[in-house]
Amino acid sequence: MKIYILDGGPRKDGNTAAMCESFARGAAEAGAESERVRLFDYSYTGCRSCFACKARGGPSYGRCGWRDGIYELLDSVAHADGVVFASPVYFGTITPQLHAFIERLFFPFVVYDKKYSVIAPKRPETAVIYTMNVKEPVLTKDYIGEANSGPLGFFERYVTRVYKRPERICAFNTYQFSDYGKFVADGWDEREKAEWRERELPRELREAFEAGKRMAEKIKKG
Repeated sequence: MKIYILDGGPRKDGNTAAMCESFARGAAEAGAESERVRLFDYSYTGCRSCFACKARGGPSYGRCGWRDGIYELLDSVAHADGVVFASPVYFGTITPQLHAFIERLFFPFVVYDKKYSVIAPKRPETAVIYTMNVKEPVLTKDYIGEANSGPLGFFERYVTRVYKRPERICAFNTYQFSDYGKFVADGWDEREKAEWRERELPRELREAFEAGKRMAEKIKKG
């Protein structure tokens, strides 16, 4: 029982990393092995439009054939029992690193037939972890959007198209700097941010922990 946690955040010890680690601890408590993958540690690009994954009878049909830093990782994730897509939210959506990985993972699974069939080798349990500098109403109205029409809403729709529907776990109104005085950030009230972090972050980390447990239990049940 293997879960891959794809961390699309740039910081090794930031908010996204903390949520990923809490999710992993929850999964471990329920008996699942998990691996947090820091995508910023890999050298790769998005889809190169080589179409090796679509070549009739080709050796890379149904999987990404471009050999770079994530070539083997893509195959491992494709056969996982659970996949977590984690990212800080920049300009309303996931980071380019996570987006590029998903292009390479998902595009080979979508067949150019009349039904746009999906040929992923497994349909794993999924979750999304978002950390963001805004509060929940902005996520709901703008980033998810009505009928999942926002950028994150569309992303989740596509995850559901290829894999199982993701559970969403979020950290809101994140504390971005260790010292706000060093940066031009007068639009934020540092005291309010600190109070929010002290009050809400433990609960959000607990939610990530419980989500990890739930994913492991779902995998066990099959």
